[in-house]
Amino acid sequence: MLCGRWRSSRRRPEEPPVSAQVAAPVALPSPPAPPDGGTKRPGLRALKKMGLTEDEDVRAMLRGSRFRKIRSRTWHKERLYRLQEDGLSVWFQRRIPRAPSQHIFFLQHIEAVREGHQSEGLRRFGGAFAPARCLTIAFRGRRKNLDLAAPTAEEAQRWVRGLAKLRARLDAMTQRERLDHWIHTYLHRADSDQDSKMSFKEIKSLLRMVNVDMNDMYAYRLFKPVTLKDRRAVAPEHLSRQLHVGCSTWILSYLLPTGPEWGRGNVKMECDHSNNERLEGTEIEEFLRRLLKRPELEEIFYKYSGEDHVLSAPELREFLEDQGEDGATLAHAQHLIQTYELNETAKQHELMTLDGFMMYLLSPNGAALDPAHMCVFQDMDQPLAHYFISSSHNTYLTDSQIGGPSSTEAYVRAFAQGCRCVELDCWEGPGGEPVIYHGHTLTSKILFRDVVQAVRDHAFTLSPYPVILSLENHCGLEQQAAMARHLRTILGDMLVTQALDSQNPEELPSPEQLKGRVLVKGKKLPAVRSEDGRILSDREEEEEEEEEEEEAEAAEQRRLAKQISPELSALAVYCCATRLRNLRPAPTLPQPCQVSSLSERKAKKLIREAGNSFVRHNARQLTRVYPLGLRMNSANYSPQEMWNSGCQLVALNFQTPGYEMDLNAGRFLINGQCGYVLKPACLRQPDTTFDPECPGPPRTTLTIQVLTAQQLPKLNAEKPNSIVDPLVRVEIHGVPADCARKETNYVLNNGFNPRWGQTLQFQLRAPELVLVRFVVEDYDTTSPNDFVGQFTLPLNSLKQGYRHIHLLSKDGASLSPATLFVHIRIQCS
Repeated sequence: MLCGRWRSSRRRPEEPPVSAQVAAPVALPSPPAPPDGGTKRPGLRALKKMGLTEDEDVRAMLRGSRFRKIRSRTWHKERLYRLQEDGLSVWFQRRIPRAPSQHIFFLQHIEAVREGHQSEGLRRFGGAFAPARCLTIAFRGRRKNLDLAAPTAEEAQRWVRGLAKLRARLDAMTQRERLDHWIHTYLHRADSDQDSKMSFKEIKSLLRMVNVDMNDMYAYRLFKPVTLKDRRAVAPEHLSRQLHVGCSTWILSYLLPTGPEWGRGNVKMECDHSNNERLEGTEIEEFLRRLLKRPELEEIFYKYSGEDHVLSAPELREFLEDQGEDGATLAHAQHLIQTYELNETAKQHELMTLDGFMMYLLSPNGAALDPAHMCVFQDMDQPLAHYFISSSHNTYLTDSQIGGPSSTEAYVRAFAQGCRCVELDCWEGPGGEPVIYHGHTLTSKILFRDVVQAVRDHAFTLSPYPVILSLENHCGLEQQAAMARHLRTILGDMLVTQALDSQNPEELPSPEQLKGRVLVKGKKLPAVRSEDGRILSDREEEEEEEEEEEEAEAAEQRRLAKQISPELSALAVYCCATRLRNLRPAPTLPQPCQVSSLSERKAKKLIREAGNSFVRHNARQLTRVYPLGLRMNSANYSPQEMWNSGCQLVALNFQTPGYEMDLNAGRFLINGQCGYVLKPACLRQPDTTFDPECPGPPRTTLTIQVLTAQQLPKLNAEKPNSIVDPLVRVEIHGVPADCARKETNYVLNNGFNPRWGQTLQFQLRAPELVLVRFVVEDYDTTSPNDFVGQFTLPLNSLKQGYRHIHLLSKDGASLSPATLFVHIRIQCS
């Protein structure tokens, strides 16, 4: 980013920054002083609030442990790991010291903690260490697993138990608790001499850490006693303009004192009661309360609460009705008061205070995502072809298609993201054992049987609904038989080996009927042959058109694939791979158990040329779409176009973050993240007239007022002066006629609590297919904007009214406490 001081004076020609907006602050009661009169160390304070300060496992983690970090057969290095006092991060030693942010990992980024030799790395390289001494920390996103061996089994168990307790406490935290924890963690870091007092320099450091750029003169006024002879001289709007304060008057207005004494002489700043140029004890807490105030929420609260500044149950019901809440009854309002109100006296009188109101709006009930859609709520008794199914392409790869490593851990991660269809590229291996890799490339190889074991162990940890193994078979008869043998012996009763309904063997069963079962997608005898008599692999005929003939080695592999073994053929029960030659009405009845695999290019061609015929085809049987082979860097295509036509198995490279994977995560965010989402009715009816290219006139108006954001993350933690200039973009992904994007202006130098108040409106023709993506970016005049955070969800799961949107990182990890605050209105014509 450019220098903050220079950027504060620049202006974007076509889009000026959002003008300053003033919100009058409302005083909040001060918290009681701690018994010792001082502020506890924020880290220990955090662990105390978690109830873990006396926990023996956590105390051992705070002291630290020396583990052996295992990377290969010979690379076993001793490293120190120690829990930080914030209870949310772990510091670790590196051979070569790096920037501070490169020496920690956060608990919220942990996907799982496994005991023993339960990772590919430890199974291969951890033989010298007893399983009881070993553990694996698996992370979300692309970060590699951390394979560790402790000095003793007891020490390993302490970390396994301690991490489990800390992660459980973290998951149970409310948004307000996360915010409190977050700000006190930064307070601890800014207190450079650890004396529990905040000097002027430390206050400036704190403000920069939390993404606010503030002029020295104003920051000094926050706690330095001054004489105010001229009211206008220190008015927020004047101070911001005259001193070029980086933050807007939005933040100045509620940090400066207000009220009847404003403008009189001899008035000092309210935070520094001791007048010693230090903030300490209750002064720090008061400063933080002023910093974290939400004037826009106060305004909404006082609109409904009236002069007594508390919400009665009928007043809360009125707010819920205006929100468009289903079931906005008096009983529901009373339930919310009992759930979120913090003051016991108010709760007994069925009243909600401002704190309780903020707790409610920051809870899942106040989020944009309908909490009723977070569990399995859809009908799961329809045929498989009636669902979108989360699908992965070349699942075994962790990087590029040419030279990246293959790993069973890639399957574990895909299942952890809700994937229900994974791909296995099977090739001849040494010793009669088939291997999986991206053929004719430099990608590494893994054993077929190891992948099947990973499926057995991890396929149903997140979702109970069926998993489809999409086999790309390049093996000869002998190793095909070995594949079938491994599938049967390792998966056992999980594997579907015959039709569930012998009376209707050709009808696709439902996800509910197939709970806990594994389906094999592969070729079925008698095999379909191409014009030259060769049996096609599952990668369809467009591969023949797009790729050159291989050399002698490739020819040998094709020779081996001229036959399909009966043992493997018998396992293709409900997912029989076949070519999709045309979409003209066939003289015979549809065959639901046939699955077509299409490249994205072929699928797009069918969408353009066949339209409604392709939709009807997908209403009866499964279609799998995969990326072009030309995407060597594992880039993805937009899955939305394929979903618009009812394609169920839209396979993406799960290892590559980007907006395409954001859309996939958003599509499968609902229905308990089980990997199955019921398609809209227009894509399920066999005689449907729907055509995504001609969806008809607009039927729905979506209006989003982007109000504020809170606690956006710093993009460069190592540069204190790097403050974001955030803007918000709302994207609509649906049928081509609905696709649109609109954005707000940017707010200069304020990632802590920027305010926009801008309205964006969209006309929608097929709302049942729409995904709404909220994106926050850091505006830059000289280079592309930097990604800050995003959240994507289906329009049908978007709640109306005032809502918080909890932002996610590129790899889908929570950016808590970062949120957007918006008002949403959906009108159907």
